[in-house]
Amino acid sequence: MRHFTSRRGFLAGALSATALAGLPGVTSAASAAQAEKLVQGLVDDVNAVIASGAPESAMIAEFERIFVRYGDMPYIAAYVMGADGRRATPAQKKAFTAAFQAYAARKYGKQFRKFIGSAITVSGTQKVKNAYQVATVAKLRGQSPFEVSFFVGEKSGRFYNMYVEGVNMLLTERTEIGAMLDRRRGDIDAMIDDLRQAG
Repeated sequence: MRHFTSRRGFLAGALSATALAGLPGVTSAASAAQAEKLVQGLVDDVNAVIASGAPESAMIAEFERIFVRYGDMPYIAAYVMGADGRRATPAQKKAFTAAFQAYAARKYGKQFRKFIGSAITVSGTQKVKNAYQVATVAKLRGQSPFEVSFFVGEKSGRFYNMYVEGVNMLLTERTEIGAMLDRRRGDIDAMIDDLRQAG
């Protein structure tokens, strides 16, 4: 699952990337309705970018702006770095978080133009342990609809993961970063430098 070669994989990546940051002012998703409202806002923003037909560079810039509105970036970055995060310094963690966010914007934002004419709609919400699972339906032009599930933390009130037809995007990105670290023999600084150039 390291590389997304299908249209669904690209859309999944684009949507998962919007998870990689925080929504200012949101401190708790105390109800399913609040979680659904959060995801609805995310979906509206994604749909607006897809529908804009803007040049690729402009879409990527918009994608990064979406990052600062949605998700739990500290949690996501820590999870993606995995066990190696325990030996990272605070400065390295901060640098990794910034590099990973920009990397995701480049990597997935480039796929936006492939989905002009598509739409994503919220279809329902349910409680799952300490989170809310908000189901959405992605409808690509000329293709069968498929489900994308967003997970919003009950305590954080922020989006931290998503599944596309059963594929866990958080685990996929963790695998990607792990492979980058392996290529650099565990050198976190070198991996961060590579990440800044990747995507």
